[in-house]
Amino acid sequence: MPRETDPPPSPEPLASAVLDAHTHLDAMAQRAGVAADDDFVTAELAASRAVGVTAAVTVGDTVASSRWCAGVAARHPGLYAAVAVHPTEVGDLDDDGYAELERLAGLPGVVAVGETGLDYYWDRTAPALQHEHFRRHIELAKRTRLPLMIHDRDAHADVLRILREEGAPEHVVFHAFSGDAAMARECVAAGYVLSFPGVVTFRNAPALREAAAVTPAEHVLVETDAPFLTPHPFRGRPNAPRLLPLTLRELARAGGHDVGDLAAATRRTAHRVFGIRVPDTPDT
Repeated sequence: MPRETDPPPSPEPLASAVLDAHTHLDAMAQRAGVAADDDFVTAELAASRAVGVTAAVTVGDTVASSRWCAGVAARHPGLYAAVAVHPTEVGDLDDDGYAELERLAGLPGVVAVGETGLDYYWDRTAPALQHEHFRRHIELAKRTRLPLMIHDRDAHADVLRILREEGAPEHVVFHAFSGDAAMARECVAAGYVLSFPGVVTFRNAPALREAAAVTPAEHVLVETDAPFLTPHPFRGRPNAPRLLPLTLRELARAGGHDVGDLAAATRRTAHRVFGIRVPDTPDT
């Protein structure tokens, strides 16, 4: 009987390559109890490529994490980085921290400011402080001309309101989109991209599948948020970019798409939003 700490087996490989739009390689290593070093990153990327996940964006949630992400992205082909401070971690973020994030945002391989936004699920950071720092991250994304990668947990109305008030950057990606069909339509109307996680495979997530069904393929990305949000049937066990095919296949089913067509649409969106060119096939 597998334990909850055991990594799941890799799924059947995809015939059409895809990008993992949001993962946390440093948190994966921490959860596995191993060093977050280049050997770990190399092994994870090789396992991902073996199933057709040929590129990934590893995402910072603190200044230190963002620095690590930018560093490994510079050293590993097919790996990119996003830099920001998570809304539950902004308590100590100061002007020096923002200066460092802006420096990191200018490095090769850094393709987004994120993840930033609002989180009302965890009672760690006062909403007013989250709002202040979300606005500063929006400003940073616009100043650096990078896409904004949003974390939105139980805060849909305020996230959308602040984006309207501040004026959104050219490209906005809702990481781990968790809204319903009405919110999906509102986001699409605003030009935003919705990145769907493994939650779309959960039996208790019909509203998210309904949201996927009304989202045009050109507004869709797919992600793992590894080591979190592991797709069915491995929910609760450690997630990894190599498990992305499970989510992509369910996302295609929910939206009525051919898997290869949806993968191709996400590749085009990755190029349009992040400037990332994902090869058409895994062995290209």
